Amino acid sequence: QVRLVESGGGLVQPGGSLRLSCAASGTIFSIDDMGWYRQAPGKQRELVARISRSSRTNYVDSVKGRFTISRDNANNTVQLQMSSLKPEDTAFYYCNAVVRVLRWGQPVDYWGQGTQVTVSS
Repeated sequence: QVRLVESGGGLVQPGGSLRLSCAASGTIFSIDDMGWYRQAPGKQRELVARISRSSRTNYVDSVKGRFTISRDNANNTVQLQMSSLKPEDTAFYYCNAVVRVLRWGQPVDYWGQGTQVTVSS
C-alpha cells in the first residue's frame, strides 16, 4: 500500500505565500511523475503543477511565475511553494504520485486526502 499525506494548507491573505508538502510512504520501488491538483467548489479538479523524476516541470498558465514545484527523490516528497496568492487560488489541493510498487510493475496513480488553501482578506 502507498499513502500520500499532504500538509501546509491554511488561510492566507491575498499576496501572501504558503508552502504545501506531500510525503509518500509504503511499498515504493520508484515514483515517476508527482504533482499537485486543485478543486474549487463547483469546479472540476485541475492540474496545478507536475514534476518528473528528472525534475522537468509544467504548470497551469494561471500559476506560472507564482508557484514552484520541487521534489526530493530520496525522501519521496514533493513541495509546492505558492507566492502572490490570489482569491481564485482558493481550493482543495491534492497531491498525486505515479508509483511503481515493483521494479517491473505498472505505474499506478495515488492521491492524497487533500489540504484546504483559502486566500481571503
